Amino acid sequence: MIIGAIGIAALTTGIIITRKYKTQIMNILDRTKLAIVGRTINKIIIHCTATRPSQDCTVALIDQWHRQRGFDGIGYHYVIYRDGSVHEGRPLSKVGAHCVGQNSDSIGISYCGGVAEDGTTPQDNRTDAQKATIKRLIAELRQAYGNIPVYGHRDFATKACPSFDAKTEYN
Repeated sequence: MIIGAIGIAALTTGIIITRKYKTQIMNILDRTKLAIVGRTINKIIIHCTATRPSQDCTVALIDQWHRQRGFDGIGYHYVIYRDGSVHEGRPLSKVGAHCVGQNSDSIGISYCGGVAEDGTTPQDNRTDAQKATIKRLIAELRQAYGNIPVYGHRDFATKACPSFDAKTEYN
């Protein structure tokens, strides 16, 4: 599902997600909540795609990258595009392939971005729309699975991913 328009509005108190993206997130969760029978979710792990802000990034492209690395498809459960739209990756009923040793009981969320235009320097270049969507998606997942902790990939590996401190920002 691809949504074209940016779905955020700035307020003096910060960024809020519009009804359009809230509905999109709820529709995705409604379709997937019942599919996770037999899989316990204990945490959310945030990732970046390690792409430049100017670089195209889609679920199909990430799926292709992951297959080239030997995965059986995209490893993330959700991907947040630069415009703040949320897209389904791997079904929640399927164990992720996003963080070695942590996949069986986690949900993987990745945002498009995470490196500077030089292609190598880690950079928190999330758009305001991405920040708002990630925050809302985490809130909705916590409603479904309890107050589960949020980590960054870097909390489990010697990587910069997701190029910011997700544990501090979201817990």
